[in-house]
Amino acid sequence: MKRVIIVGGGIAGLSAALKVRRAARAGANVDFVLLERDGRLGGKIAGEVVTGEYGTFVIDGGPDSFLTAKPAMHRIAELVGVAERKMPTDESRKKTLILKDGRLYPMPDGVMQFAPTKFLPFATTGLFSWPGKLRAGMDLFIPKKKLAPGEFNDESLEHFIVRRMGREILNRLAEPLVGGVHGSAPDQMSLAATFPNLLEMEQRYGCMIKGFLAQRKMAEEMRRTHPPDPARPRTFFTAFTGGMHEVVEAMADSAGRESLRTGTDVSGIERMQDGTWSVFLRDGSRVAGDAVVIATESWAAEPLMREVDTDIADALAGIPASSSATASFAFDESEVGVDMNAFGVLCPAVEHGRLLAVTYSSTKWPGRAPAGKVLFRAFLGGPNNQAIMESSDEELTAIALTELRTVLGIPEHVQPLFSRFYRWTLGMPQYSLGHLDRVAVVEQRCAEIPGLALAGGAYRGVGLPNCIVSGENAVTKVLAEWGIELEEDETPTPRTH
Repeated sequence: MKRVIIVGGGIAGLSAALKVRRAARAGANVDFVLLERDGRLGGKIAGEVVTGEYGTFVIDGGPDSFLTAKPAMHRIAELVGVAERKMPTDESRKKTLILKDGRLYPMPDGVMQFAPTKFLPFATTGLFSWPGKLRAGMDLFIPKKKLAPGEFNDESLEHFIVRRMGREILNRLAEPLVGGVHGSAPDQMSLAATFPNLLEMEQRYGCMIKGFLAQRKMAEEMRRTHPPDPARPRTFFTAFTGGMHEVVEAMADSAGRESLRTGTDVSGIERMQDGTWSVFLRDGSRVAGDAVVIATESWAAEPLMREVDTDIADALAGIPASSSATASFAFDESEVGVDMNAFGVLCPAVEHGRLLAVTYSSTKWPGRAPAGKVLFRAFLGGPNNQAIMESSDEELTAIALTELRTVLGIPEHVQPLFSRFYRWTLGMPQYSLGHLDRVAVVEQRCAEIPGLALAGGAYRGVGLPNCIVSGENAVTKVLAEWGIELEEDETPTPRTH
């Protein structure tokens, strides 16, 4: 029997485990063991259901949703039996607020990603100055970037946005969006690795505004041709009723918990002369197998790969990561004095505050808090404010509460019913310029080493669906080396050469 050793029990590692288990159930002579350093599974998917005298609250400590348009999570939810637990956002209260000079302004209607597609809402908003609005409109007249034949098209997000729409759009819109969602610094962020659609849009349409107008037109035509089902609303983001950790528990059950080992710290990896693999543990023991899938953060994978392949290790060392934290607070709605008809607030770096963003969790996701109660989630850290992460958990929780009061206007005498804090040390990989070159090195060298694959959010997408596909592709690679083919429906079929 062939054995796959999976290092890392986040969503990528669990997806890899499920892939091996499906192959075994289909008749392939394969098995796996998953080794996770922490005492729990799920990686950055963490949360809890808090039940007490105030009622029941659902807390997400890491990602609270996934992109609906990407199919991988839907497929996994069906596979592990939690598809009926999926839930859309409450679109009746959808609104994003952006902090400017201590005031909250709604994001103008018609803004798509970083560009306006409706004239009147953009012209009348107080979020941007008139010079800033006029400069954004110049996107229609600025020529597209000229590329030499065969030239690789990439630049930083900051350079692209400033070049096309001006610095005010960068500071007031693009930076807080990528800071709150990607935890990335625009001046280092590779557009080809994060938003390649913007580069393609400029080359095809000549500018961002025309490109997004075309996208909006296509979306409206799609809605006319295929009207949405009111009984099954499809929103931009999707979550699970009991929190994102529901899918982790279901994946662990489906993969087989007897093969999932938590509290197991890996210290080294070695490829033996006969082509098998040994994984060494901190307690002095080792695990033997026929293939290894490394599904950890890139900074954790780098020392493990140093003795296996220096090219891979050097490429991994070039992928930076930033730390962040979330702090959730529950309040009595009657006391906070906050208009809850919004999904949250983005806090631009030019405001010089200590928050990246705030999510109105109980608005965005129905059922996250009982009637009469509200739940906020504050984000701290990010690449431009790493110094704050040197503070203790208690200090960061206090900072988050102070900032919430300042940004949302919560009175000083109003105390939270309870709070929950989650720290993510080096948890967000940064897709800086040259990222795709580094990933290409990793993939090329792994392709040349039988029985080795890497997976996770540090390579070709930080979103949960991307991590799922990454874990599955890693297993597909090693199974193919053993003559096990995967059909298009992903049903594995053993084949002997």
